[in-house]
Amino acid sequence: MSKERARRRAEREAEQARQAAARAEREARLARRRERWNRLTGVVPRPIRVARQGGLIARRHRAQNAVVAVLFVLVQALAWILLDGWAARVGVLVLSLLLVPVLVTVVFDRRS
Repeated sequence: MSKERARRRAEREAEQARQAAARAEREARLARRRERWNRLTGVVPRPIRVARQGGLIARRHRAQNAVVAVLFVLVQALAWILLDGWAARVGVLVLSLLLVPVLVTVVFDRRS
């Protein structure tokens, strides 16, 4: 009976040693990766995060830009669905790109 317990204890200890070695290898790999990352980011300047403006005018402009973007995508989707020729689709794309600034200027009076 004691030989059996000794054998099981030896197996448990061997398994624990394997797990400890695997854990040490993972930690060493993570440490090397972290060191490499720190060396790389030490050279590259960190980007400065600028918060968005939260005023009424800024929110209104964001909403207007979202409406223009959705309309642009809808026009393009309709063109791809309804038109068969590539030339017509590209023509709608070019025309849309030219007319978006005109639409924004005419519809949304941004002088105020």
